[in-house]
Order: sequence, then structure tokens, then C-alpha cells
Amino acid sequence: MSRNAMSPAEFEQALRARGACYHIHHPFHVAMYEGRASREQIQGWVANRFYYQLNIPLKDAAILANCPDRETRREWIQRILDHDGRPGEPGGIEAWLRLAEAVGLDREQVLSQELVLPGVRFAVDAYVNFARRASWQEAASSSLTELFAPQIHQSRLDSWPQHYPWIDEAGYDYFRSRLSQARRDVEHGLRITLEHYRTREEQERMLEILQFKLDVLWSMLDAMSMAYELDRPPYHTVTRERVWHRGLL
Repeated sequence: MSRNAMSPAEFEQALRARGACYHIHHPFHVAMYEGRASREQIQGWVANRFYYQLNIPLKDAAILANCPDRETRREWIQRILDHDGRPGEPGGIEAWLRLAEAVGLDREQVLSQELVLPGVRFAVDAYVNFARRASWQEAASSSLTELFAPQIHQSRLDSWPQHYPWIDEAGYDYFRSRLSQARRDVEHGLRITLEHYRTREEQERMLEILQFKLDVLWSMLDAMSMAYELDRPPYHTVTRERVWHRGLL
């Protein structure tokens, strides 16, 4: 016998409760905002997270491609513009590259993706592939980890300048811009989710989708923790060279 559907308020509460598994609680991230991360660890995080930033517009373009609703497309496309920018107006990807330069990375090296760990690449690619094959509503709802994003951006703005004075202040523009953008995106994504998932089975499915996205973010940090905290990058027992693949297959 199927259980009764959650009310919209109960469903939203269940979604927000998944924040307990948000990657802000991962030991690697905790070390960063507590000031215990080394320069190499922060650089590794910035270089690897760039691959995620680079793929956000691809994920959002997949949602648009699958969405027949014109009004939704008109609102959702703003996410692509936020990251790719408009002609003559830099977006989030450019802001992230400025962050990379602010932490001492070479811009061209970050763009080459040679520092992207395979575990990070696999996790991000799984997210983009999910968005391509899922219904547009499911793919849109997977973005609801943004429910917890303003907290993580604010924690960086509060703690990084204090703990890491060697980082150029200009590098924090991405985090500042996302404070308002993420709140706007949450409002839209949450509205789609609460309207679409009406039965208990659908709501449980959505909670699984949200957990999948949380898994993606956590797995990325697991890979970085292995490489930069435990000094066990891929193939470390064989070679110290970066022999892993560096592009889509």
C-alpha cells in the first residue's frame, strides 16, 4: 500500500534535511574554511572544481533541450548566461579563472584540465549525463543542492581572507556573485520541484535524485582528499606523473 504524499511544506522540509550530507561537511572542505588547508590543497580544489564550473552550462543546456515549456526555458537560460557570460560581459567561468590566478595557478594550465583528477571527472560527467537522459523536471530538481549553496559561499567569504591572506581579494568575485544568484535559482528550482512531484513515490524518487547530486559533490572531495591530503593521487604506487586521461571519451 502506497503511503500518503507529503504536503508541500513536509516535502520541502525533507529536501532541506538532506543538507546534512552537503559537501560543506566533508573533512576536506572543513579544513579549508577552518584555515588548515595548505596552498597545494586549495590550488588542487580550485583546479578540480573548475571542471565542475565548466560543465554547469552543459548540464543546463541539456535541461533546456529536453524542456518543452517556453516560460521555464526563458527563466532557466539565465543560469547559462550566469556562467558563460554575455558578449562583452564575463560570467562565472571567467570569475573562477580569476580565482585560479588569485591562488597562484596558471590560467592556461587550469584551462588545459591536466590537473583534473579522474574521480572528479567521473563524478561531474555522471551528473551531466544524468541531466541529458532524465526528464527535464528531474534534471532541474537535481540542481537543488543550491538550497545549501549560499551557506558554503558565505563561509568562504568569511574565513578565507582571514586564514589565507596570500589569496588575492579579486579572486572572491565568484563567491560574491553566487550569493544572490543561488538564492534566485533555488526559488525557481524549488517551485518546479514542489509543483511536479505530487505522489509519495514521486517525492521519494526526487529525494533519491537529490542524494545522487550530493553523492557527486562528496565524491569529488573524496578524490581530492586522496590526492592532496593523503598523498595518494591516481597511480601513486606506479608513478608520480599525471598519466590519467584528460578529455572526454
